[in-house]
Amino acid sequence: MQTLHWQKSSYSGDGSNCVNVAAAPTGTLHLRESDEPEVVLTTTPARLHALIRGLKAMQGQVRDTTPQLSSRFSSRF
Repeated sequence: MQTLHWQKSSYSGDGSNCVNVAAAPTGTLHLRESDEPEVVLTTTPARLHALIRGLKAMQGQVRDTTPQLSSRFSSRF
């Protein structure tokens, strides 16, 4: 397996929850979240560009539907 040189996104702060990216010699890009480095998304530059372009086009049109734990459950975690 190839060794990847991971770089932290310039948009990530000093804490955790950082996005890391690595470019492979094959031309693929690898993305991961610093808190779960074993989960890696592999894509091409063109597909990542299309995703970012699509997300920017939808900005302000999509509402957050992330389920929230009620306070009685969140105190357990």
